[in-house]
Amino acid sequence: MLRAQGITAAYGDAQALFGIDFSMNAGEIVALIGANGAGKSTFLKTLTGLLPARSGELEFEGQSLRRLDAGDIVKLGIAMVPEGRRLFPSLTVEENLLMGALSGRQGSWNITRVFQLFPILEEKRNAPSTSLSGGQQQMVAIGRALMSNPRLLLCDEISLGLAPVVIREIYAALPAIMEEGMSLLIVEQDVQLAMQASSRVVCLQEGLVSLEGKSSELSRDQISKAYFGL
Repeated sequence: MLRAQGITAAYGDAQALFGIDFSMNAGEIVALIGANGAGKSTFLKTLTGLLPARSGELEFEGQSLRRLDAGDIVKLGIAMVPEGRRLFPSLTVEENLLMGALSGRQGSWNITRVFQLFPILEEKRNAPSTSLSGGQQQMVAIGRALMSNPRLLLCDEISLGLAPVVIREIYAALPAIMEEGMSLLIVEQDVQLAMQASSRVVCLQEGLVSLEGKSSELSRDQISKAYFGL
């Protein structure tokens, strides 16, 4: 479904990715872990066209992403829940959700289904997004991405800054999101949570893949060495 080979990327003169090889299949949940600055969010930005890769190959369902802009990539079926949620502060909950449908992709996700997934959002559909709690804002960000009916959903630090009970509620929604074969790539700082939620883990360390394997088979020692470069 998704294949990256030899991907490099940089911010100006500061190189952040040094040749990432990565692949995932349809219906798979993969967790991308690593310390701050390892390149996790940068890799997601290359997948979505927000930061063009400088070299390497990047394909989604057989089509190259290298020369596509962010809007075209969304239309192909890749959506991202960005770190920090990035809601439109002047819009209501419902208006924020409807922004996700502007790609025009057809599918089963619509505002009714998002409200079924996160009922609290229907109660607050006419409220300004700025009035919501952090957890509720994260639900809006996830719902907005789902409204584009993606085949691949990228989640960047969706648990960041949230209370444990809210994190559990959000992660409990993942099986319903996966029902129709959607794939999930989750960037997560909480390694234990990442292991529990995913079928496979990929660890980045200083812009390179340092470890890859099934979540159920990797040991804490292996992950610690790959995570910290010990």
